[in-house]
Amino acid sequence: MKCNCWVAHCSRKQQQKQTPSPFPSPAIHTLLDNVLHLPLQHFETNPVGQIINRFTKDLFVVDIRFHYYLRTWLNCTVDVIGTILVIISASPLFVVVVIPLGYFYFTIQVSALMSSSTVGLSISYALNIIQSLNFWVRKACEIETNTVSIERVCEYAKMDKEEPWIMPKRPPVGWPDKGIIEFINYKAQYGKDLGLALNDVSFQTQSKEKIGIVGRTGAGKSTLTNCLFRVLEGSEGKIIIDGIDISSIGLHDLRGNLNIIPQEPILFSGTLQSNLDPLGKHSDLELWEVLELCDLKDFVQSLPKKLLHEISEGGENLSVGQRQLVCLARALLRKTKILVLDEATASVDMETDNLVQSTIKREFHNCTVLTIAHRLHTVMDSERVLVLDTGRILEYDTPHNLLQRRGAFSEMIAEAGIRR
Repeated sequence: MKCNCWVAHCSRKQQQKQTPSPFPSPAIHTLLDNVLHLPLQHFETNPVGQIINRFTKDLFVVDIRFHYYLRTWLNCTVDVIGTILVIISASPLFVVVVIPLGYFYFTIQVSALMSSSTVGLSISYALNIIQSLNFWVRKACEIETNTVSIERVCEYAKMDKEEPWIMPKRPPVGWPDKGIIEFINYKAQYGKDLGLALNDVSFQTQSKEKIGIVGRTGAGKSTLTNCLFRVLEGSEGKIIIDGIDISSIGLHDLRGNLNIIPQEPILFSGTLQSNLDPLGKHSDLELWEVLELCDLKDFVQSLPKKLLHEISEGGENLSVGQRQLVCLARALLRKTKILVLDEATASVDMETDNLVQSTIKREFHNCTVLTIAHRLHTVMDSERVLVLDTGRILEYDTPHNLLQRRGAFSEMIAEAGIRR
């Protein structure tokens, strides 16, 4: 969703350059800019339809419908006020609305100072005001109903944004060059009223080390990844990558130098080429090379348009395994020193799992690899294994040493029925 907003933003700017508009609309651009800078966690907890609704129905109400109802209501208000003034000028007794109707009626009947024409005028406008008041109340209700759209748009404009994408302090070119990751007394939580998702986590990786991260559901494995990419900001502690505190640099510099293959493959509507290389930094030859490494070359060559084959939203016209292999190919193109596998093979068959694991082992041997494991056999070849439970580190050692201790990791291996 955030990527779609970004594409719309870029397209709008390009359109403005080509065709200057005499009626600029800074408000909608400010709103879109605010939405683009919202924390990624917001897009995980709010449906896409709600965000789209703010830019379609709610903005339509703000721009057109609300103005119409407000103008109609004001016209009706003036009409009602005029009617009341005419009645009061003709019959001053009208202002005494708190007097019982019987007494009011009796006063009019016995009054000798009021002519029949004046009474007729008062009655005529009194009947007219009933219709006017009915219309006035209806328009007032419509204004109140449509004010909700204004409140929604204002809410999005005032939401807390992510940290800056670019900061004055930028990492050196080629950072990170070693891939050493260090968590120092790190704590994080998803909300002020919620408990700690990570509680005093401290560990360090070595350069080019392969780390397996395991734990039961809710242990904090994916939270660790979110914190590494600053999708979730920590409340205490530090994360150091190659000597640089990641909180001191911009999000673009951080995320642009890390690599991840998520559990759910992320693909966008567009060509296969644009999904592999969204920024257009690589040649077709490089694309074919990574497709061959991922065992996708023959499949792509069989397609009528090859690299220009259209991918549907979410990659619905590809199998789950093919989507994950496309994500692997995209990761191979980036060539960063740190790779995170967030249960990347949890939803694929064993054949695809083995292909992904062998490709990663071969092509990322010079990188630090963090593997969040769903299938425990995928971490048995790791140099060290990090065992989490309710946001805390239980164990951190080589698989061999952990099995010898007969602790939490050994128990999980036994439950999975894996031979030691």
